[in-house]
Amino acid sequence: MPKIKTHSGAKKRFKMSKNGKPIRGHAYKSHILNKKTTKRKRNLRKTAVADVTNVKQIKKLIPYK
Repeated sequence: MPKIKTHSGAKKRFKMSKNGKPIRGHAYKSHILNKKTTKRKRNLRKTAVADVTNVKQIKKLIPYK
C-alpha cells in the first residue's frame, strides 16, 4: 500500500490528543474584537475537542499525526 498524503490545511488546524481525539481551535477570534466581551475572547483562546461526527473524517485527513 502506498502512503496517504496528509491534507495540508488539516495538519495546520488539528492536533491529536493522547487518546486520539482531534483538538481544534475556536473560530471568531481574528477580527471585530471590540464588540466581543473579554470573557468571550478569553474562552475563544482555549482549544476544544472536535465533534464526534467529524472525528472519522479528520483522522482520514491527518493519518500520521
